Amino acid sequence: MSRGPIVHGFHDEGTGSVAYIVADPGTARCAIIDPVLGFDSASGATDTRFADEIADHVRAHGLTVEWVLDTHPHADHLSAVAYLGDRLGAPTGIGERVAAVQEIWADIYHLPELQTRGRRHWDRLFAEDDRFQIGGLEVEVIFSSGHTAASVTYLVRDAAFIHDTLFMPDAGTARADFPGGDARALYRSIQRILALPPETRLFTGHDYRPGGRAARWESTVAEQRAHNVHLRDGVGEEEFVRLREERDRTLPLPGLMLAALQVNLRGGRLPEPEANGTSYLKLPLNRFGPTTAEPRLDAD
Repeated sequence: MSRGPIVHGFHDEGTGSVAYIVADPGTARCAIIDPVLGFDSASGATDTRFADEIADHVRAHGLTVEWVLDTHPHADHLSAVAYLGDRLGAPTGIGERVAAVQEIWADIYHLPELQTRGRRHWDRLFAEDDRFQIGGLEVEVIFSSGHTAASVTYLVRDAAFIHDTLFMPDAGTARADFPGGDARALYRSIQRILALPPETRLFTGHDYRPGGRAARWESTVAEQRAHNVHLRDGVGEEEFVRLREERDRTLPLPGLMLAALQVNLRGGRLPEPEANGTSYLKLPLNRFGPTTAEPRLDAD
């Protein structure tokens, strides 16, 4: 068996998000996972600086991009999957259950055009246990619902890209209170991840730097089983669900959620420009209750 992938993470300080280049050392072919599109909510301006940093790394290291992938429709940042797919000439992909999330949010936004079952917005919708290649490395798609109904994990040999399931051990686990989320499903998805070999490298989708420490995004199954603050000491399903739901009730909505999902459920593409050449986002008034918690970055 050839060695596992070379992984390079990119931490977006503003949102706490982590994007990845996953490269096959034998062929110099790679995938990009969960790239971020910059967005200034005060002005409505987007920018591609973070995504361009990833593209520059690809070019500097002589890599060929075979895939640009989402793990799920993100609620805390805009996705640059469409931008990088177009710029680098690579197909894009996400789990096929994105259709369920599109259905939920098409109603919330009253945007029927979001109900496209994903096929207009990504080149491939992955089913459970699908396999595809990054050079000579096989990738297995594992459904990992809970944080969202559409979440998937990409398992590449000894490396698993686990998005918003587990964070670093000192930060715990992802929230499960968004429309379509489910704390019980999250627990079961986490257990499947923790059943991987103990040396499996786990790459998380966010790091909010608890205690002000430096950003980190790589752990192992063994480290998570021993030290994750939400799961250690033999926490079972019922206790986890109770603790997760209690914590979620204290969390504010992510500040970018209502903007981000309108873009991310289109695969990272902005809404079509109107007659004046400008794209617009909708804000569903009074659809969600008022936020009583103090806004903070670590809205996990």
